[in-house]
Amino acid sequence: MDTLLALWRVLPWPDWVALGMLAAAWVGYAHFARVRATAQPSLLALTNRERTRWMLQTTWRENRVIDGVVVQNLSTSPSFFASTTILIIGGLLAVLSATDKASELVREIPFAARTTLLVFDLKVVLLLGIFVHAFFRFTWSLRQYTFGALLVASAPPHDRYNSDEEREAFALRAGRVMGLAAETFNDGLRAYYFSFAAVAWFFSPWAMIAGSAAVVVILYRREFHSDVLAVLRSDTPGP
Repeated sequence: MDTLLALWRVLPWPDWVALGMLAAAWVGYAHFARVRATAQPSLLALTNRERTRWMLQTTWRENRVIDGVVVQNLSTSPSFFASTTILIIGGLLAVLSATDKASELVREIPFAARTTLLVFDLKVVLLLGIFVHAFFRFTWSLRQYTFGALLVASAPPHDRYNSDEEREAFALRAGRVMGLAAETFNDGLRAYYFSFAAVAWFFSPWAMIAGSAAVVVILYRREFHSDVLAVLRSDTPGP
């Protein structure tokens, strides 16, 4: 009990509210997006539909080199972000090793909150945790794309399928693997978005609360009300 009380006293109550808002916005939006997608297709849901169509076309192709190239190109995005995230993690660890200088630098920024070194360290640790989570999501996405490449490479020749049902079964299985890779990559990108809200904590807890709300609005508009979503939903090419 004393330990919990001491932990509670480390931060002022507005900071605890801001941390709760960030966690609620992140976890709550992820749950909301999954539920909402069942009633209103999201950008991810519609692109997953295209991935299944792609895998169905793969079963009809005699030469599948183009499919391998597409999978390789898709995997470059999580690979790039994973490498970038490692650099960010290294930079944050360097900041933790030089807290005094980093804290002084932040104090020189206009409107930045003046806090103790312990609170400053907690803010850096929060960012560190977010990017570590993002790194694991990006690397898992990369591995899932390799699983998808294996499925494409192991698919029977185009003239060895006995029925359309076999083709559709393969397309659903391979498309689902590609979709899971995309969903995991999307989770990593979502962590990047919320990291900007966490950066706002260096200015004030109220800035982080506002940043968390702004990130949710941005994510919602892009996943459920973007122009590219309208094009995918209409099944027609853009202008």
